Amino acid sequence: MISPIKWEDNQVVMIDQRKLPWEEKWLTCRNYQDVARCIKELVIRGAPAIGVAAAMGMALGALKINTNNPDIFYERLKKISDFLASQRPTAVNLIWALKRQEKRALSLYGQPVEEVTEALITEARAMLEEDIAINRRIGANGVQLVPNKATILTHCNAGALATGGYGTALGVVRAAIEAGKKVEVLADETRPFLQGARLTAWELNKDRIPVKVITDNMAGHFLKSGLIDLVVVGADRIAANGDVANKIGTYSVAVLAKENRVPFYVAAPLSTIDRSAYSGAEIPIEERTPKEITHIRGRQITPSGVGVLHPAFDITPSKYIKAIITEAGLAQKPFRSGINRLFKKINKIF
Repeated sequence: MISPIKWEDNQVVMIDQRKLPWEEKWLTCRNYQDVARCIKELVIRGAPAIGVAAAMGMALGALKINTNNPDIFYERLKKISDFLASQRPTAVNLIWALKRQEKRALSLYGQPVEEVTEALITEARAMLEEDIAINRRIGANGVQLVPNKATILTHCNAGALATGGYGTALGVVRAAIEAGKKVEVLADETRPFLQGARLTAWELNKDRIPVKVITDNMAGHFLKSGLIDLVVVGADRIAANGDVANKIGTYSVAVLAKENRVPFYVAAPLSTIDRSAYSGAEIPIEERTPKEITHIRGRQITPSGVGVLHPAFDITPSKYIKAIITEAGLAQKPFRSGINRLFKKINKIF
């Protein structure tokens, strides 16, 4: 199974997703600044994977704090956490993972610094394993929504590369395959980073799951044609009312799906749900560098001097979403109460 990140010999090792599918290159992060750079520059991406990376980055940072004074240690650890949190504002898993690490560290206040650091390493590695298990439960809960011989449209990459492993949206695909269902995936190319064309196609092809790439502006045509049975996407943050922030272009797909009576599903762990955000209007949208639009693999494709708008995400209102698939089950309309029920359920189970 593909896993994009590892903790090895007190270093963080991650696959460079900028190089796929041309080259499978692994980078080694020796300090938290390296991890922060990899998050910012999309070496690693996808909300759950970013969360795991941030947790490992914080553990790595703790290893490099050269003091036995607990007050100094915790002060520096908080600065490391704040720095990692600032790298990408939309993906809530980043903040969730760092807060979990902060809580773990504070629970050991007064213990030797080495013991606290070891606990942070253990917690980060546990988050990786937990994420894979959560993704498998998401897949199992989503199987019921996938008919046999289905064609599934997905946007961006919400697979093993975007998580600890297995995937959220693609976890549903993998679970359907494991259940004996015949499915095919249509992957939107997902400009400008081409997560669909490069990453979704790469990992599904690697697992021998049938996949075809389409350009982003073909989605409406195929939805209208009746070729697509359902849409499944991931999420970077979900508001309390079910509004979803996901890769730019997701909103367009959701509107087209509803117009053509094709069910639109979101697959994400509960850690992606931000109940402090009343609606999608409160979710910050990351603006990225214009160069990601104006250049492809270092080559300029637009005229010099032309302006660029580059929001990395958009908000899909909950009215376009049929269900949110989580590790605790499905949240359906009305989403606010449905989401609250899932949190109560997961707390009882785990």
